[in-house]
Order: sequence, then structure tokens, then C-alpha cells
Amino acid sequence: MSRRGLFSPRSPLRHDWETHALSFTFFLDALAFGSAPLNVDVHSKLGISRDPGAIETELGGGISLEMGFILCTFLENAFELRTLLSPPFQTNILKRSFSISFLALGMTLQVYAQTDPGQVAFSLEREGKLTEAKEAWRALATQYPSKAEPLAHLGLIESKQEQFPEAIKYYRRAMALDPRMPGLRLNLGLALFKAGEYQETISTLEPLLKAQPSDQQLSILIGMSEYGLSHFADASRLLKPASERDPQNLTLLLTLAHACLWSKQYSCVQDAFHRIVALNAESAEADMLMGETLDEMKDHEGAVRLFRAAVSANPKEPNVHFGLGYLLWTKGQYPEAATEFQAELSNDPQHTLAMLYLGDAKLQMNLPDEARPLLEKVLEADNTSSMAHRDLGIVLADQGKKEQALAEFQAAIRINSKDVNAHYRLARLYRSMGKTAEAKIEFDKASSLNKAEDDRLLKIMSTIPATHQAPGSGTKQPR
Repeated sequence: MSRRGLFSPRSPLRHDWETHALSFTFFLDALAFGSAPLNVDVHSKLGISRDPGAIETELGGGISLEMGFILCTFLENAFELRTLLSPPFQTNILKRSFSISFLALGMTLQVYAQTDPGQVAFSLEREGKLTEAKEAWRALATQYPSKAEPLAHLGLIESKQEQFPEAIKYYRRAMALDPRMPGLRLNLGLALFKAGEYQETISTLEPLLKAQPSDQQLSILIGMSEYGLSHFADASRLLKPASERDPQNLTLLLTLAHACLWSKQYSCVQDAFHRIVALNAESAEADMLMGETLDEMKDHEGAVRLFRAAVSANPKEPNVHFGLGYLLWTKGQYPEAATEFQAELSNDPQHTLAMLYLGDAKLQMNLPDEARPLLEKVLEADNTSSMAHRDLGIVLADQGKKEQALAEFQAAIRINSKDVNAHYRLARLYRSMGKTAEAKIEFDKASSLNKAEDDRLLKIMSTIPATHQAPGSGTKQPR
């Protein structure tokens, strides 16, 4: 949030004594020179009540009743002087009187400002004493329930502490009181974005973007929210001009490229590729991006070529070995694929997908003893992998552990009922156990299903958790 809040020139709670003093001086100068009628109500002209107790609220609170009496008495005396003095003497005597009065008033207010609760709350917040600041702003919010600023500051503190649901509550309460408060709608949108509430982020920030269509921050926030909702065409529409305004931002450019890739805007991907290469001629990320694009376009050889180039450019790039390994795996090149999966695990030992496909490659290479510990480790990390259950079932069945194999095949089918291989393997297991009726049912299911084509690399890569992604290089599977 911008440092406006209670201490903004526009804030109804700001105790800006210099501003008020200038207002008094300007008006009284005009009065002394006769440019205002004698019967003008100075109190109403300055937006101040004659009731000293009311001044506390109207100037923003914190002004004591005694201070209210000082101000009211000063104003009443000014009227008496203006009425009693003849015109030639009004200006000089009034100015001298006001100067002396303001000097005394300024000294009093300077001392008072040191204990101003708004100043205290803001100072605590600025010093990073967020717990104390929160209590101070809460007290002000209770004292002034019609003011938005304390609630806005509470929202900001909650955001700083990454308590986004609480921040959103405070910001919404502040919005209900003052929807035009500068910076408030943007801060609410930021909190919603960080909380993963992408649709609400869009609805909150769109009015701001309509008013400021070239605003970079708004374009990125709404564009990334569209991306988070898998609205990739809408995301690319917003992120493209944002990327053009910030051509050196590689993370933004990569996100745009993946949005274009998911929405099948291949010319947009190619343009992004050339821009990335212009920024970094040895960019492994650019080669991976185009590799994924060519795989989507079913140019397998081109995809492999680019992933090999990515490995050469940066063998430590997250997912570069996995991507190449997967492309090789889909073509049955299991030994070389296994080498790439192992290289990925050397870079990231917790890469579950690399572990899963390495286990499958070992199984395909007839190395069940090497496959089993890998598959078991995958299931410890993610018990919802149908492929791991199926492959482990194959290993157990070959080892004669039929009941354990049965449980694994059944688990695989519960997760993915269209897995032809799981049904076929379960049918064979039932037949070996003498359960001919059950075997026939599974054989019939297997024959009624078409063998699924291997998923494209882009879809597989999109399932990799964010912790295994390079910043800005991750993709997201459409919902």
C-alpha cells in the first residue's frame, strides 16, 4: 500500500498541522482584506464545528476537548477583532494577532503530535513492529468505525505477515467505507492474487485496468490470474503487451510463451523463442520451450534435437534431462531414456516423475529388482500414481506375490479405469489364480478399450510440482 493512509494530504484522519495552518491563514487574509463578507461563518467555511467536542472527529480524532476550546476561542476572538477594528488597522493587527496565536498553537500541536495515536501506529508499522502496530490500528478502527484508513493498514499488516484471508477481510471492510481510497483496490487485488483467488482478483482489478489500460502491474496481475485459471488465450492477450513494455523480463516472456503454447498460438511461441534467444543465445529454457512446441506439433525428431541442445546449454536446468528422457521413452529408447532420468535425479533427488519413469524404463529393460525400490519410493511420495501401482503390480506378479500384485492392479484401475495394460495384467493374474470368470471380465474390458496414445510432453511436464520448476519456466495443465 502507498504511504498515504492516515497521513495522506487527502486523509480525513491526518493531523497535518501545517496544512490546516495554511488554510486558516489564507482564509483570514482574505477576510482581513474585505474579500469575504463580514457575516461569513468561519467554522463552516473551514469544515469545523463550533462545538469543541465535535472537532475531535472532524479533524480526525486525537484532538482533546481542551484543544477544541483553544481553537474555538481563537476563532471567536478573531471575529471580535474583525468587528471592532476600523478597516485601516484590521489587516496588520489581525495578522500580528494570528501570528502570535499560531506560534503558540503550533508549539502546542507539535508536542501533542508526539502522542498522536495515528502517528504512533504508523511509526510502529514503519519500524517493523507489526504486532504492536496491529493493536494500535485496531484501537483506532474501534474508535473511528466510519474511517477506512485503520482497516486498510490492518490489511496491509496481515499481507506483510502472509495472512492473506485476514488481509482480504480488512481490505473489504475498508472498501465498503471508502471504495475510492487511493491504492486500496489494488492492495485488495494483490491479496486475492496471493491467496490464489484468481477470479476475484480479475473482477477486483478490471475496473482499474479499464481506467489505465497500459498499467504494467495491473496487466501482469490480471494476465497471471487468467493463466492461473487456465484461460491461456486471455492470459496471452494481456501478457503480450506487458512483455513488450518490459522486453528484458525473461520470466514474463517465458510465461507468455507457455500461455501461447497452451492456447496453440505457435507463431506467438516462435516469436517469444527468438526474443529469448536475443536476450540469451545459450538459453536452455528457450530450447526446451521450442522442443515442447515441436512435440505438440508432432515433430518428434525436432523436439529431441532441441532438448539435446538444451542439455548441452545447461545440464543443470530443471527438467531438461526429464524432458529429453520422456521423449526418448515414448519411442521405446529405454536405455538412453533411463540415463536421462537418472541425470535428472542427480540434479534433483526428489523429482518424483523422473523416479517413476526411470522405474518403468528399468521394468521395460527387464530389470525388476532395480525397478521395485524406485516404484515403492514413488508411491511413498504419491500414492495416487496409477502407473506406479500398475508397474509395481507387474513386478510383484512376476515374483509370485499374487495377493500383493492383485492389490496393486486394483489400485491402479481405481485411479485410472481406462488403463488397458492394468486390466490386461489383472486378467492374466486372475487366470493364474484360477479365477476364470473374473479373468474373462477383465479381458473383455481390456479388449473394449483402445490403447491410449502416450501423453504429449507438455502435458506431462505440466504435472511436475512447482518446487521442481525453474522460476517462470513451469507450465500448467488446463483444467
